[in-house]
Amino acid sequence: MPEQIQSIISNLRAFGVKRLVMLGGIAALVMTVIGVASIYLNRPAYETLYVGLERSDVNQIGLVLGEAGIGFDVGADGTSVLVPAGTTAQARMMLAEKGLPTSANAGYELFDNVGSLGLTSFMQQITRVRALEGEIARTIQSIAGIKAARVHIVMSERANFRRDEQQPSASVVIRYAGIDAEKSAMSIRHLVAAAVPGLAADKVTVLDSNGNLLAAGDDPSNTSAARTLGVEQTVEAQIGDNIRRALTPYLGPDNFRASVKADVNTDTRQTEETIFDPESRVERSVQSVRTNENSNQKQASTPTSVEQNLPETQAASTEGPQSTSQNDRKEEITNYEINSKKIATVSNGYSVTKMSVAVVVNQQRLATILGKDATPEQIAKRVADIQKMVASATGFDEKRGDVIDVSAVEFIDGLDGEPIEQPGILASIGTYTGTLINAGAFIVVVFLVAFFGLRPMAAALTAPAKPAIAGPSFDDVQRSLPTPEPAVAAIGSDATAAPVGALPGARPGSTPLDDLRQKIRPAPQERLARMVDLNEERTAQILRKWAAQEVAG
Repeated sequence: MPEQIQSIISNLRAFGVKRLVMLGGIAALVMTVIGVASIYLNRPAYETLYVGLERSDVNQIGLVLGEAGIGFDVGADGTSVLVPAGTTAQARMMLAEKGLPTSANAGYELFDNVGSLGLTSFMQQITRVRALEGEIARTIQSIAGIKAARVHIVMSERANFRRDEQQPSASVVIRYAGIDAEKSAMSIRHLVAAAVPGLAADKVTVLDSNGNLLAAGDDPSNTSAARTLGVEQTVEAQIGDNIRRALTPYLGPDNFRASVKADVNTDTRQTEETIFDPESRVERSVQSVRTNENSNQKQASTPTSVEQNLPETQAASTEGPQSTSQNDRKEEITNYEINSKKIATVSNGYSVTKMSVAVVVNQQRLATILGKDATPEQIAKRVADIQKMVASATGFDEKRGDVIDVSAVEFIDGLDGEPIEQPGILASIGTYTGTLINAGAFIVVVFLVAFFGLRPMAAALTAPAKPAIAGPSFDDVQRSLPTPEPAVAAIGSDATAAPVGALPGARPGSTPLDDLRQKIRPAPQERLARMVDLNEERTAQILRKWAAQEVAG
C-alpha cells in the first residue's frame, strides 16, 4: 500500500470513531443539500405545448409523452400541457402522428375518413356543414380570450314549390375570459357571415356559455345613431389634437386641458341643379313665313215675278251685293342655342352644425412666462391670445354659433398628464425573480450549514485533546505498570523511570510525601484502562514490545 494512503488512513484513525461518524454525517448532509438544490435550480424550463385541452386529451398526451421519454407537466388549471424547452417541436410532431389532441371541433379532415362509394348527396351536405362548423369554431378559438366555441349553421335549401327563398342562419356559443364580450361578439358575427355563402351578419346570433345573449338581429353599429356618434367622436378627437398641437409648444403638455363638443349632421343629401347662361346665346335657325290673301265676293239676286212660275223659262237675274277683302301676313321665327349646365350632388358625409370648445390653462404657468410681477391685466391679455390661437386651430365660425371659452385656473397636483416613471431594476428583472429567489435560498442554506455546522465541527476536530478525567499523565501511568522483566522498564522514552515492579510501601529512600502518593495511586488495572483511553496506539506499542521481549526471553 502506498505511503500516502497509509498516512491518510493513519490520520483518519487518529480522529477516533466518534469524530469520523460526525464528519461522515456532515459530509452526507452537505452533499444532500447541494444535490437537492442543484436539481431544483437546474431543472429545465418548461414551454407550453397545448392549452385549452379536454381532460381526456391531457391523459392521452401524458401517456404518449411518458412512453417517448419526454418529461412533461400539467398546468394548474388541468387544461394545459408543458414540456421542457427545446422539445416542443418534437413533442408536437409525435402527438400529431398519434392524432392528438383530438379536438371536438373536427374540420375538413372529416372528408379523409369518408369514402365516396355509397355516399349520398345528403351525407355529403351534412359532412360539408360539419366541416365548415368545425373550421369556423377553430378560427374563433384562435381569438385572444376565447376559450371554447361551438358553431351551428343552417344552410339554405332549394325547393321547387317554395315561394320565398330560405336564408341561411347561424348561432355561436363561446366561453371567454378577460375580454369585452360584446365587441368580440360583433367581430364573430362578421367572421361567420363572411365564411358562409349568402349569410348576413344580422342572421348570426352569439351567446356565451352562461346563456347570456351577446349579439342578435341588426347590428347596432350600423344604425344612424351609432354612425352619428362615431363621427362626432372622430371630429371631437381631431379638433382636440389640433388644440394640443397648437398649445403644447407654448404651454407644455401638462399645463392645459381642452374639451370639445361638436354637433354633426350626417344626413344624406342629393342636389340636382341646371344653370343657363343667357349671355352665351347662339343663333341656331331662322324661319320666315309670308302670306298674301285676296278675296272678292258677289251675290246675284233673282226678281220675284210671274216668270218664275213659267216652265222652262229662266228669269233674268239682277246684280246683288258685292264685297272685296285683302290680307297680307309676315311671320319670322329665330331659334337660339343657350349654354346650360346640370349639377347632381350626392353627399353621404357630415357637416358640423355647432361646436363648443372649453380650454383651461394653468395660471401658474402663465405667471412663470410673464414673470413674478405679472398683473391680472397681463394674464387676461395672454388668455385672449390663447383664445385666438384656439379659434384658429379649431376653425371657429361665429355664424354657425360656435363657442370658445378659455380660462386660467390653478391646477392641482396629481394630474393624469404627469410623466410616467421609468421601470426600475426590479421591474426589469421581474422575469428572473423565481430563479433569483431559488439561488438566494441555496446560498443562504449553504452559508448556514457552513457557519453553524462545519465551522464548529472543524474547531472541535482541530482543538487539542483533553483528558476525560483528572489523573496522572501517560508517563506516570507507564511507570506505574508492572513489568515481567527489569529490562522492559528501559524500553521507550521512559527508560530512566524507577522500576515499576516495586511495592509502594517497600521503596527505599522514599519520603512521607512519596508514601502518601503511593497510597492514593489507583490500582494497576485502573491505570492500564486509563492509559488505553488516553492513547490506544501508544498502549498497543508498549504491549507489543512486552510480548516481543517475553518471546525473546
